[in-house]
Amino acid sequence: MEANVFRFRDARSAPDPVLEAGPVAFGSQPVPLVLDNGSFQARAGWACPGPDPGPEPRLQFRAVCARGRGGARGGPGPQVGNALGSLEPLRWMLRSPFDRNVPVNLELQELLLDYSFQHLGVSSQGCVDHPIVLTEAVCNPLYSRQMMSELLFECYRIPKVAYGIDSLFSFYHNVPKNALSSGLIISSGYQCTHILPVLEGRLDAKNCKRINLGGSQAAGYLQRLLQLKYPGHLAAITLSRMEEILQEHSYIAEDYGAELQKWQCPDYYENNVHKMQLPFSSKLLGSTLTAEEKQERRQQQLRRLQELNARRREEKLQLDQERLERLLYVQELLEEGQMDQFHKALIELNMDSPEELQSYIQKLTLAVEQAKQKILQAEASLEVDVVDSKPETPDLEPLEPTMEDVENISDFEPLFSEETPEVEKPQVTTVQPVFNLAAYHQLSVGTERIRAPEIIFQPSLIGEEQAGIAETLHFVLDRYPKAIQDTLVQNVFLTGGNVMYPGMKARVEKELLEMRPFQSSFQVQLASNPVLDAWYGARDWALDHLEDSGAWVTRKDYEEKGGEYLKEHCASNTYVPIRLPKQASRASETQTSGRGSSASGSGAGDQA
Repeated sequence: MEANVFRFRDARSAPDPVLEAGPVAFGSQPVPLVLDNGSFQARAGWACPGPDPGPEPRLQFRAVCARGRGGARGGPGPQVGNALGSLEPLRWMLRSPFDRNVPVNLELQELLLDYSFQHLGVSSQGCVDHPIVLTEAVCNPLYSRQMMSELLFECYRIPKVAYGIDSLFSFYHNVPKNALSSGLIISSGYQCTHILPVLEGRLDAKNCKRINLGGSQAAGYLQRLLQLKYPGHLAAITLSRMEEILQEHSYIAEDYGAELQKWQCPDYYENNVHKMQLPFSSKLLGSTLTAEEKQERRQQQLRRLQELNARRREEKLQLDQERLERLLYVQELLEEGQMDQFHKALIELNMDSPEELQSYIQKLTLAVEQAKQKILQAEASLEVDVVDSKPETPDLEPLEPTMEDVENISDFEPLFSEETPEVEKPQVTTVQPVFNLAAYHQLSVGTERIRAPEIIFQPSLIGEEQAGIAETLHFVLDRYPKAIQDTLVQNVFLTGGNVMYPGMKARVEKELLEMRPFQSSFQVQLASNPVLDAWYGARDWALDHLEDSGAWVTRKDYEEKGGEYLKEHCASNTYVPIRLPKQASRASETQTSGRGSSASGSGAGDQA
């Protein structure tokens, strides 16, 4: 394969195995379950205490479901995550429990949890007897948390749960233990990008900002760009392939304008363009058959067409004979004088009189005789063709299709669309133009490599009236005094699957250099594993706070304080309880109105 040509992997996920019974307890405490409930991918595993708690989560699957149509009729039920295999054939059936990055569909969320618990080997009967650490969105709406708590405590009857933010868990995993670190987190995921200030180990929720752009919007933008560029390959330019291009072939430009100027140079374009090879079949090339072979193929197809018509005639003849026998049987009832049975048979045949019956018998008899004659003629023509199929024989008529043959000629239209070759000019050789079919099925991804991921810095590229990362970062910093600003920029932390582009760290450093004062210092750190560090941090947190009752929401807390209740910790949201205004009862309102009416009556009497 030539340089800069890459094939699509079109990876197909394998079904997850159902693991054996997981760890039950460690000492007096059951082993916690850690669930990173992401809108793109869910990750689940055990937080096993000990020197080696495990290399990675046991389960990683796409957070989508597809319902089969035959679930209630014995067919396949809902399919979840990796059990779906390739997503593109089922794209129109996929459903997600998330709206942006917030779970809102309780039924689909239950399917994801069922899948996780089943494949992790939860062995407790009738319940999930393990503490659960679950990630949630930044400033998660109380309704969403209430729905999740209700599902966990009422459906699965868990003993306790702890909620935390995925990017804060990732931050917790990458900072030194027992250190109240301050910093500025830039978290970019599949649906959203967040700027989160952390002061002395706690989230400052009042100054958090969200940008409604992420990997999903970048993939959609890249798909539109390539479909406009290659309108002949619309169906092949799928979202799954666009996500593959983003993950493996895209990068963030340190200076977007200067990078576009480089791409205008032909040499730079040829050296840096990535050509994505679409699958194709070489059978689409023109046929190399000779004139004699084409003529023989036509004769074979014509014989097949005649045999096909002969079978159809035989089947039609058999049906007509059965109908004729039925009508003759009814006519015999009339001749034998069985009038009651005769009239019943006429009604079943939808006929009104014996004359109509007789007319139908005559027409059907004539049709049967004609069909028999056609079959005999077709058999005779086939026998003659077997003896000598050469059209030059003067004693035999050439094979000519009948009218029924012509009616079915559309089945073999491609074979008869070619012109009859000229036999008198065998010395003329037709030179076909050289057509590189592989090059036709290539997508040249040039400036698209930087245009698609650039939308998180310039949302106006796709018509979004939002601020990019640089503007939002500057806005958040301006809300703090200068001393706190200096503290925050000393630890700018990048996490999330959408920050894994090459050049992301250098771009953020360039933007900070432009907005910070002259000769001021800052430091940008990329998470050790931007995708899995959230799960690792949640696992570390679970092991460090396993016996800390002030960080877990128990069933008693749920029953007393409601499903939206949250116990705050270093990686959690800020709990803001619901404060509803007290409404006066109807009885007190009635008494007040009664007093008001009597007072007005007495006042009127005094005036009189």
